[in-house]
Formats: sequence, structure tokens, C-alpha cells
Amino acid sequence: MSTTFRTTTILLEGLFDTGNKAVWEEFEARYSPIILAVARRLGLSEQDAADVTQETLIKFLQEYRAGKYDRSRGRLRSWIVSIAKYRIADLYRVRARHREWRGESAIRAIPDEDHLGKIWDEECHREILRHALRELRETTKLDERTISAFERLCFDQRRPAEVAKEKGMSVDGVYKAKQRCMEQLRGIIARLDEAYEIDRGG
Repeated sequence: MSTTFRTTTILLEGLFDTGNKAVWEEFEARYSPIILAVARRLGLSEQDAADVTQETLIKFLQEYRAGKYDRSRGRLRSWIVSIAKYRIADLYRVRARHREWRGESAIRAIPDEDHLGKIWDEECHREILRHALRELRETTKLDERTISAFERLCFDQRRPAEVAKEKGMSVDGVYKAKQRCMEQLRGIIARLDEAYEIDRGG
């Protein structure tokens, strides 16, 4: 059974309802893996990244319900990235005390928000692809061998002849598997891009 993804607008509207636990859980499930991945790429340990992720989401919810976010002034991504940046900086400041760094050095140790935004987009695309592949398996009539051959060819960068031998297929069958999977994935990814407010045209 596939996951139904609400648009960001619908999720944000639902977050004003303090009793709507389902909306918060969906928002958290959507964005926590991305924040976690960004934090890990900045060198945080698994535990520190998990703490930063939770703190970022809590701070986000507090500020959003306090009316501090104006969607007309910027993307949701930029706001969350900014919150995460300062949560990570706080962590760096604690560590800096043991190294006699000045407090502002902690901020300078973190990439600027443009760079962080690029990291966010990369991780967001990975998360979308992960969901898309799961949905491809759960909701289409494509068999596992077809999907697995596609993954080996496109993501593992295996040669068609190698994939064909491994999966007991012809080389032509491998290319057809890729085509069938791509046809299904385009629609799934386009819908998920809309939910995550991703613009791949830029």
C-alpha cells in the first residue's frame, strides 16, 4: 500500500491544529530524514544528528504556530535549513568551549545557507527517490526482477551484460526493464516533487 503525500500547504495548515497528531507525524516523517542526512554530512555523529533533527523540528513547530513564518518571503526549505544551522552551531559552540574558540567561530565552521540548501536538495532528491522506488514496488505490476535489474543498471552503475547475466535476462530485456521502470517512476516522482515543493527545472 502506497503512502499518500499531502501537499506542504495542507500539512502547514494542519499544523495549526494542536490536536492533529497525524499531520505532525507526517510532517516529521517527511522532513526528519532529510535534516538527519544534512547533519550527518556536516560531520555530526548519529546521536548528535538525531538530537539536532529533533530540536530543529520542535523549534520549527514553535515558531510556525507563533506566526513567525511567512511563506511569501521564502521557501520552507530555507527556513528549516536556517533553524538547523543554528542548532548545529549551538552544538559546535559547546565543543568550542573546550578548544577556546570564540563563539562566532562556530557559525563560520558551518557552510553558508546557499551551500546548505544545495545539500538539502540533494538529500531531498534521495528521499523522494527512496519513496518512489518503494511505491514502484508496492503499487505497480512490475515484478521484482524487473525493478532489481533497473536498480543495478541505473544506481549501481553495472554494465547491461553484467545485469543480464546476474538476473537471468537478455541484454535487451535489461533495457526494457529500465524503460518500463522509468515510465512508472516519472509520474510518481513528479507527484512527490509537488508534495516536497521541488523544482527540478532550475
